[in-house]
Amino acid sequence: MLTREDKFKQFEEKNSKAELGGGKKRIERQHKAGRLTARERLMFLVDPNTFVELDKFVTHRATDFDMEKNKILGDGVVTGYGKIDDRLVYVFAQDFTVFGGTLSRANADKVVKIMELAMKMGAPVIGLNDSGGARIQEGVESLGGYADIFYLNTMASGVIPQISAILGPCAGGAVYSPAITDFIFMVKESSYMFVTGPDVIKTVTHEEVTKEDLGGAMTHNSKSGVAHFISTDDEESMMMVRELMSFLPSNNMEDPPVVPCTDDINREDEKLNNIVPIESNKPYDMRDIIISVVDDNNFFEVQPHYAKNMVIGFARLGGRSVGIVANQPASLAGVLDINSSIKGARFVRFCDAFNIPLITFEDVPGFLPGTTQEWGGIIKHGAKLLYAFSEATVPKITLITRKAYGGAYDVMSSKHIGADINYAYPTAEIAVMGSEGAVNIIFRDALTPEEKKKAVDNYQNTFASPYKAAELGFIDEIIYPHQTRQKLIQALEMLQSKSKSNPPKKHGNIPL
Repeated sequence: MLTREDKFKQFEEKNSKAELGGGKKRIERQHKAGRLTARERLMFLVDPNTFVELDKFVTHRATDFDMEKNKILGDGVVTGYGKIDDRLVYVFAQDFTVFGGTLSRANADKVVKIMELAMKMGAPVIGLNDSGGARIQEGVESLGGYADIFYLNTMASGVIPQISAILGPCAGGAVYSPAITDFIFMVKESSYMFVTGPDVIKTVTHEEVTKEDLGGAMTHNSKSGVAHFISTDDEESMMMVRELMSFLPSNNMEDPPVVPCTDDINREDEKLNNIVPIESNKPYDMRDIIISVVDDNNFFEVQPHYAKNMVIGFARLGGRSVGIVANQPASLAGVLDINSSIKGARFVRFCDAFNIPLITFEDVPGFLPGTTQEWGGIIKHGAKLLYAFSEATVPKITLITRKAYGGAYDVMSSKHIGADINYAYPTAEIAVMGSEGAVNIIFRDALTPEEKKKAVDNYQNTFASPYKAAELGFIDEIIYPHQTRQKLIQALEMLQSKSKSNPPKKHGNIPL
């Protein structure tokens, strides 16, 4: 019979074995590839000494291909809970040193357990992906495990924040869990995502492409828009996840955390008066305005490399989290196109789901013309942004800095689709279109050059200004640019107790 000391020693040995994962050689190989192990990543992600591991001794149950002779404690995924900035989070981290991090039925059950706990407790789930995909030796059992996870991702969507960090390979069916989650982080040169890899593509379509070009971090951050953030290494990625979490509530029933604001809420910046050019076709960087007015000039931009004509991200105003959506005149003149509409719409819906007020900075000349856009479905994609803003019931504040033309004026959180407070700078131009184009249509060719110039000036003074909209109550207040911070915070404070609900329904049918 074993003594108490023997049993404790046995427990210690099993613990050490489980924490070693695939063994020292595989850990060294992971480090040589520039990647941390699952446990090392978790140490950077959660507050010190807060991680509690669950299911440490779980092993797979497969018997085909002599798998019963090859069992490793933990089975390739580390699961548990911890704290970020003293707030509860649930985490799972795939361990590439064990069976290449492949998903078995047993470790899918570990992930499912964590997700179900997160839903019950109303706390975020963070998944650290580093896996070769489904464990082939288990066949349909592994696929069933993926489907169980996908289903829970869907049920948790809009209920708790779900974050995915891709820190190695993520291929085949494995990509669809991150795709359903709210934000995806990737690491330069060490992480990639694709449904079918380069070898399959070469066989089927005869295209030759590298893993990096096909599904690397920059590809998904700049071309596909699948990913939202890019970092240089695993550690930086974990720090970025922590920063993102600081802006988010734990669930859809809570408000985002409020932090003490040490930045004067009445701070004015005279430089703002000169940022927007008086010429309507001259570019400027909208981020200069955003960074100037937010707390401590800290703007956490989302998807900075994708659809650059739209800027989205998180910031604080008076200590409160806000989601910012802005046209970017420095890229494609800030025009709305397919990619920017999709980028903006999903961000707006996320903020609305998690009670984060929306601030819109508007300078938009319209929708991008051309066959590529029309054939690509700009009508339905542009409608996504319109739908998202219309559906959102969180406080909505819009500031028109310069151009607000045509249907794009309506779409960018106008008064007509439910914005609560609409501001405009004196430089704002709110009209169906630019003055010259409008005069050409109204008068056709009936004017002399002198008459045309006079008509353009007249149209500009009458319509291409904020005053007509202000007369009609579509603009609540025309403000000096240097007052922007104070005005936005005033409006946010006033809207703090906003309560609005849409008509009861199972769900709307957003144009997808």
